Amino acid sequence: MAAPSILTVVQARVGSSRLPGKVLLPLAGEPLLVRMVQRVQRARHAGTVVVATTTDDRDDAVAACCATHGLPCFRGHALDLLDRHYQAARHYRAGVVVKIPSDCSLIDPAVIDQVLAVYLESPDRYDFVSNLHPATFPDGNDVEVMRFEALETAWCEASRPLEREHTTPFFWENPDRFRLANVPYETGQDLSMSHRWTIDYPEDYAFIKAVYEALYPGNPTFGLSDILNLLNQRPDIAQLNAHLTGVNWYRNHLDELKTIDASQTRKI
Repeated sequence: MAAPSILTVVQARVGSSRLPGKVLLPLAGEPLLVRMVQRVQRARHAGTVVVATTTDDRDDAVAACCATHGLPCFRGHALDLLDRHYQAARHYRAGVVVKIPSDCSLIDPAVIDQVLAVYLESPDRYDFVSNLHPATFPDGNDVEVMRFEALETAWCEASRPLEREHTTPFFWENPDRFRLANVPYETGQDLSMSHRWTIDYPEDYAFIKAVYEALYPGNPTFGLSDILNLLNQRPDIAQLNAHLTGVNWYRNHLDELKTIDASQTRKI
């Protein structure tokens, strides 16, 4: 049997309310989005990597950035990300879809391969594999893998706004319906609430920029362990966004989520 085609979707738009245009901010001489996609493309099993932006006129800038840098780009619904992922999967005839938000500009390609390996070892065993439920990796290494058939089921049946906006809650909120697996951080530690490598606020951009300035010139393929070593040596970098550790979208939906509790998020 032929291996299923893999589509890795990097969702991106310019309309962030807290840090507008964050995906196009400069990072080591290129837009942040380009630097992130370069990292994702280094994953051995990522398959086709596509930037999925919206049909909103403001995101013409994202499409133009992709065209300039030769990156595949798909445009879809602005707010229904479940639909955007599903339509991208149909367009590329994907058998497996990998979801990675553009917030994860420091993502380690090895982590992507680690999560994908669990799925690919037994592709008929799981519907959904991630490293987020529960999360233990540093925040910003988000990888979620789903069978196309499972994605289609979610697309047809998910009705709550948070399920449409955040793409995958329909899976992990219904563990009785889907075959789920989670990949923990290999050391057994939980760094998800203590290490914030995602970008949503100006302080996050300052952190990511500082990491790139310290590591990229001498080691363009730096990974998770390199960043951890840097932060041990340069606690001043870690402090740039330390007050935001643990802040994520869960905080606004604790009364709606069945499988998430207050220990997995923090309010500002």
